[in-house]
Amino acid sequence: MPSITPPDPFDPAQLGPIQLRNRIIKAATSEGRSPDGLVTQDLIDFHVAYARGGVGLTTVAYCCVSSEGASAPGQILMTRNAVPGLQRLTEAVHAEGAAISAQLGHAGPVASKKITGVTAVAPSRMVNPTALEYCRAISRREITDVVQRFADAAAIAVDSGFDAVELHFGHNYLPSSFLSPLFNRRRDEYGGDIDNRSRFVREIADAVRTRVGNAIAVTAKISMDDGIRGGIGVSESLRTAQLLDADGTLDALELTQGSSVVRQMFLFRGDVPVDDFAAVMPQPWKTGVLLLGKKILGEFPYHDLYMLESARQFVPLMKNTKLILLGGITDFDHMSTGMAEGFDFVAMGRALLREPNLVEAIRTDRSKQTYCTHCNRCMYTVYGRTHCVLDPASAFGAVDSARGADSAVITGVDELAASARGSVCRD
Repeated sequence: MPSITPPDPFDPAQLGPIQLRNRIIKAATSEGRSPDGLVTQDLIDFHVAYARGGVGLTTVAYCCVSSEGASAPGQILMTRNAVPGLQRLTEAVHAEGAAISAQLGHAGPVASKKITGVTAVAPSRMVNPTALEYCRAISRREITDVVQRFADAAAIAVDSGFDAVELHFGHNYLPSSFLSPLFNRRRDEYGGDIDNRSRFVREIADAVRTRVGNAIAVTAKISMDDGIRGGIGVSESLRTAQLLDADGTLDALELTQGSSVVRQMFLFRGDVPVDDFAAVMPQPWKTGVLLLGKKILGEFPYHDLYMLESARQFVPLMKNTKLILLGGITDFDHMSTGMAEGFDFVAMGRALLREPNLVEAIRTDRSKQTYCTHCNRCMYTVYGRTHCVLDPASAFGAVDSARGADSAVITGVDELAASARGSVCRD
């Protein structure tokens, strides 16, 4: 039987009802550019840069389906009030030839009462081990309400001109926490074996697909492994993916790892920027981060394509759903490896923060190497305006006309210190 030549990463590709100009996606990275829950020109400029820089699809990170579902300051709230700004954003990205997706999320146990004003919810009552905040068990009525809110948010995305939505089923946010046997100890139909624990994400995906039909693509981000003992593991994630695939509600799955509750470096890999976190914190959090930051965040070495070993296990199981490879993809060889392994798309995050035009640079010079050093100092900027701190001259570097990047970061310090998180909720 003749072998099938894998597609070139720069070939056009179909994602549900939309066609992308290439197979390269700007992954969601918390932006902090929506202080009032609304689109700003700063946010528009942020995504236009990636569209102009060559990505096929850019993802607007963490659009909250409800105010109590926020994970950090400066996130968009998907209400009708947001539609005019969202329309300006999508129109600006489309003018550069790229498509745009809205990542829809509810933080659940990752949320902080100091930010949302209400006690966080989880599948079962628990204490967030990083924030040291109590989370109450969500009720069945509230589960139904959250499912509806995801559908409502997707409808707002359609009306705002988005090409796709990404349902955030990863990183121990509320949907992901239902998948975790550590966090989900329920005794009803949403707890127990993995089929029951997958019920919530399946209901969300079904409600969203029912609401939007084929007007836009529907994708989801799902954790293969959250890196926590007793938590989500690959074997059960494979089952969840199979159930979602059989439902036929999703056009693609983006495969991720890690948790925003604890051991966050399992997602990022590489350097642990505890000094940077500590530098923008008041006492006593500063000392606590310096002493315990690496233990809480975890230490995991970086290597290229670090999610591939787990992600390749999903490829032969998907019958209806395309797959997006994430994690340590920074050059053409990495992209080509993803295509050769059977993935339909690749997603890039930190490397694009350093170089918004990296995709176009690779298209014109396939030997191009990233400037990203995987230092992860971009992590602490999530509480201000997410950016690469290493390049002051970049579009999103140290200084803009209104304020320095350091002051932008410090705008989130009150929320950060009040929630006692000492970590980062990155998407």
